[in-house]
Amino acid sequence: MVKIRLTRLGAHKKPFYRIIVADSRARRDGPFIEIVGTYDPKKEPSEIKVDSERVKYWISNGAQPTDRVKRLLQKAAA
Repeated sequence: MVKIRLTRLGAHKKPFYRIIVADSRARRDGPFIEIVGTYDPKKEPSEIKVDSERVKYWISNGAQPTDRVKRLLQKAAA
């Protein structure tokens, strides 16, 4: 099963996340299929960049976004 989820980057106490498409069995920071966006929670307000065309493509092909990614996608669309 393919998931749309976050992978963590950044230094200690300075998180930065990529929104990725990955196999659900892969580890959090392991191999992925494609990067579809970024999320920076440290900026005020938090910065969310998403390639909505690619996200729609992956969801139409059966990828399941995690709960956190669903909320980020809704925020980015608003």
